[in-house]
Amino acid sequence: MSSEGTSQAAATDSASGPGSGPGPRQSRTPDPPTDSDHEPPDSGRQRSPTQVTQSQSHSPSANTSPHRDVAPRDFVRLFQCQICSLPLDEPISLPCGKSLCRRCLPGTHMRANITYPAAPDRLRGFKCPFEDCGKEHAIGDCAVDVVLNKTAQHVREEIERFKNESSTTDLATKIMWPDPWAAAGVSSMRDDEEAYTKVIPGGKVIATYRLAEEGDLSYEADIYYDEITSATPSPPSDADDTGLVRKAQDATRAEMDCQVCYALFYDPLTTSCGHTFCRSCLHRILDHSRYCPICRRPLAISPLLSQTSSPSNQTIKRIIETFWLEEVNARKEALDAERVAQMQDYDLALFVCTLSFPQMPTFLHIFEPRYRLMIRRALEGDHTFGMVIPKRPQHPGDANFHELGTLLRIVNVQFFPDGRSLIETVGLSRFRVLEHSYLDGYIVGKTERIDDVSLEDEEAAEAAEATPIETEDQQPMQAMDTVKEPTEPSPTSPLPRSDSSSPHMPTSATEIDSMSTQSLMRYASSFVARMRQQSVPWLTERMLTIYGECPEDPAIFPWWFATYESDSRYAARGLWNGRLPDGRLRLDDS
Repeated sequence: MSSEGTSQAAATDSASGPGSGPGPRQSRTPDPPTDSDHEPPDSGRQRSPTQVTQSQSHSPSANTSPHRDVAPRDFVRLFQCQICSLPLDEPISLPCGKSLCRRCLPGTHMRANITYPAAPDRLRGFKCPFEDCGKEHAIGDCAVDVVLNKTAQHVREEIERFKNESSTTDLATKIMWPDPWAAAGVSSMRDDEEAYTKVIPGGKVIATYRLAEEGDLSYEADIYYDEITSATPSPPSDADDTGLVRKAQDATRAEMDCQVCYALFYDPLTTSCGHTFCRSCLHRILDHSRYCPICRRPLAISPLLSQTSSPSNQTIKRIIETFWLEEVNARKEALDAERVAQMQDYDLALFVCTLSFPQMPTFLHIFEPRYRLMIRRALEGDHTFGMVIPKRPQHPGDANFHELGTLLRIVNVQFFPDGRSLIETVGLSRFRVLEHSYLDGYIVGKTERIDDVSLEDEEAAEAAEATPIETEDQQPMQAMDTVKEPTEPSPTSPLPRSDSSSPHMPTSATEIDSMSTQSLMRYASSFVARMRQQSVPWLTERMLTIYGECPEDPAIFPWWFATYESDSRYAARGLWNGRLPDGRLRLDDS
């Protein structure tokens, strides 16, 4: 049936939308990524309004970026390998979000029990050298980090330039660090102070970097400085620690722009090909294509992009938060404000697809890029969205969907490698769409909730409808009232397979209108029992397993029964609009 395992909304733009496929370039084997791969394939391409706004608001040039004071030891640590403690050289970012030098990769081995995908670069792997990870990584998931590699090169070049400038002075720095044996709780084998003291030419930053280059500075080690003054009367004005850090910050700023949104990386995530994007930008990429937008390599990455399965690039994130923390905070505030502004007064995303009913499950296959985005945003929020059925507009400007719908909550989701997903939802309540607009290709609406009347009003309405006719002829009601009541009513109690105690069968619409709610419920349950006994095709054991046994609650039964007869006529006949349970029962029974 239409609500089971389907997503029948038009899928035309899923095949022709931007980035929906790599085109003829899919057939070639891409070259290994280089530093130039980080450049956009077409620097003159037209940007979307959102991209232009972000670029102008959040991506200031290197000359206008605010500078932050960074301690020399913290600055050097940013560009040290956590494994060998040397300055990063051809850094590789692992799937766990950690980075290390290429030379620090452990030896590889054949991965056991790997049959799919049996790609050559995934057959060999290694155990992650970081203790807090320890997972097995495939070689195919590890490539030189383009952004981090270029950033480390810029820093190295700036330090070399300052080394040359400081060589004309007598400036030197005395560096002291604690006894590593004592720090580990082991008595030292050497007691001379000189073993942990060194005088190195240059300022504090240059001296610290040189110490790291020589392999004498552990990544975790803290050091102390005692600067030796220069004998040169007037050293170069920019040959100081602050100037070097600022120059390095300016030189690396351009590398920290995402090539999708043209803004500073926010929650950076590095793919298996070595390119880095904002997590939200990579989400949008995967909505349309499974290929890297820079090098066009297939992306072997979970489309959900959760922090657990796809951690952020910790090194790049640490560099950004050290140098441009104010800009990161401003970017976060702008993104939050943008999300609020996008929805404006529209409180609910709408899926134009199929019939759904309160209390009943609906199964959907999500494959269109716009609905992938909508479902992902729902999962990031309160897991709810609205379901409405399509209709043909009668006049220009009319909505292409019925105004009445059902609020659904996602209770289970299964993602496929190509970005598609299967979701299981359950109906919560009904709503009416008051206004609607479009957001990123899908519809959002301003809605009002439709609830049943109170029990008091329901009782009054039932009495008003049933009493006048019952007083004229009590026989039908007496016959129906003799049906044995269930001892413990339960919405999930199994149906009787025999109709030996079937209630009185009404013979006219007038008689149906005169029946009480409980009498209507008995009549409806008896009908379902007879249909089940006759093994009608729409009431199979499989459907009962999915949607449950016939409920005995008159408020739920109409939704359960309508699920088996999903048809647009229910919308026209007022099933959604009815606020009286017995009124919905009369629709089902008539």
